[in-house]
Amino acid sequence: MSEPLRIAVIGAGPAGIYAADILKKAVREAGGDVYIDLFEQLPAPYGLVRYGVAPDHPRIKGIISALREVLEAGVVRLFGNVRFGDDITVADLERLYHGVIFATGATKDAPLDIPGVELPGSYGAADFVSWYDGHPDVPREWPLEAKEIAVIGNGNVALDVARMLVKHPEDLLPTEVPDNVVAGLEASPVTDVHVFGRRGPLGVKFTPLELRELGELRDVDMIVHDEDFGVDPDEETAKQNKQILVISRVLDQWRQREVGTASRRLHLHFWSRPDAVLGDERVEALRVERTRPTPEGLEGTGEYREFPVQAVYRAVGYFSSPLPGVPFDERRGVIPNEAGRVMDGIRPLPGMYATGWIKRGPVGLIGHTKSDAKETIEQLLGDSNSWWSPEPFDQDAVPRLLSERGVEWTDIDGWIRLDEHEMALGEPHGRARVKVVPRDKMVQISRDER
Repeated sequence: MSEPLRIAVIGAGPAGIYAADILKKAVREAGGDVYIDLFEQLPAPYGLVRYGVAPDHPRIKGIISALREVLEAGVVRLFGNVRFGDDITVADLERLYHGVIFATGATKDAPLDIPGVELPGSYGAADFVSWYDGHPDVPREWPLEAKEIAVIGNGNVALDVARMLVKHPEDLLPTEVPDNVVAGLEASPVTDVHVFGRRGPLGVKFTPLELRELGELRDVDMIVHDEDFGVDPDEETAKQNKQILVISRVLDQWRQREVGTASRRLHLHFWSRPDAVLGDERVEALRVERTRPTPEGLEGTGEYREFPVQAVYRAVGYFSSPLPGVPFDERRGVIPNEAGRVMDGIRPLPGMYATGWIKRGPVGLIGHTKSDAKETIEQLLGDSNSWWSPEPFDQDAVPRLLSERGVEWTDIDGWIRLDEHEMALGEPHGRARVKVVPRDKMVQISRDER
């Protein structure tokens, strides 16, 4: 093609940024040129790395350094604080670009269909994570009034939620945790957090690192139950997996610990499938059914137990949201696609692609995100005969369009400004940063309008 390739990417989390980087390198290796614009609904980039990773996991957030290099390389433009479907539409993109990659991730809670799940005091883990990570679009306060709390799920998010609920807030102060979150956690009367998983202790979905960190919490007893161990006939086979072997050893160490002196307790319950949230006007208990392994998987035993709790957190997975003007599979929570090509039934939609969780569902870590983006980019570059036919290139077209619509967008320089401001807020207190939470303040700092 005679003119540079122009691609829009919707979503500036890891999936979108990796896709932009892979596309840039592939086009340049082929001797071509490319312009890539990232559109992000939040004023700051990085998606769930900024707003989905617990603040006491700074080493995981270290990925931001690699993502930042991509943004600052000069090929990719960032348009933050821009809502797809409102501030910019599919029709706008078709007029301005050869194609679009949707990389909006998954930020809602997957549903849990049990009685009582809508009672006051029952919360989605995704909302709680957004609160403690200082997401600008959630309330600044969270109702932390329960002494006994249930967390449903056996993945890393469940452990993050449990750890944040039971950890003493002063131990979070060296991190980037927002001040309003510290204040909320300081008022919490919590004494016991119960984590429930329907599988056995060797069928969990969290990583050894996440598990070990629980055992390092100050003034928190780890409670596991002997009846949950030695149940699975395939236990020895499972332990041939190194990750499962480490998890088994950690849990066995906890079984030997003396408990009873800490002011808070974190209980791990296995073979426990949630059956109902109980209560008249609000959460009063969680009822679970004991499960057991079968050659086909799991089955209920018919034995039910009730645990008195005043709050329930559902951490059973994430779910994506539909995008205006884009096909969406309501059952799977993804954009229908084949290897990244967006599909309308059996027909691929020209110029439209997907990557990340909106493409494959909310599974997989950073390594999966990179390989996923590579697959999508290969499809995009192989479809040159079906790309959109945009208007002649005008570098100012997008800024002009957003200005005409009154959008106060933020850019890469603005993110650097906000980043430096947050680190400066934390420096006097020996903290990595103090995160700015209100959206309008983030925008003002980014746009240097203070």
